[in-house]
Amino acid sequence: MSKVTTEKFNTIIKTELPSAAETGMYLRDIEEGKAELVLPYNEISLRPGGTIAGPFMMMLADVCMFAVVLSLLGEIKLAVTTSLNINFLRKPSESDLVARGNIIKLGKRLAVVEVSIYSDEDIVAHATGTYSIPPQK
Repeated sequence: MSKVTTEKFNTIIKTELPSAAETGMYLRDIEEGKAELVLPYNEISLRPGGTIAGPFMMMLADVCMFAVVLSLLGEIKLAVTTSLNINFLRKPSESDLVARGNIIKLGKRLAVVEVSIYSDEDIVAHATGTYSIPPQK
């Protein structure tokens, strides 16, 4: 069972991740070690050529990784990204993007997460990242 609820994480997006909130991004589902977020198709996220810009897909992947980490540890707001690698695989269609994240490894100080991003159920990007976990008191 996730240590944060969908409602709680969506509140975190709205109150503490203003760039993500501006895009309309929201958490659709969360389980222990898994999360699914949606980035609605929106003109603000487009680049020339009418496709969703890479930085928006990177933000979607990073927020998804944050949700995965919080699903395991609870509301630890000072967990931060230490690395993010993304491969853009194909041009997304003109539709919402869905990010599905999974924990790869959870240690005492680091969490390694992977995220696949889909457009109309076709994978368009794959990301891996590491989060630093602050010491527990």
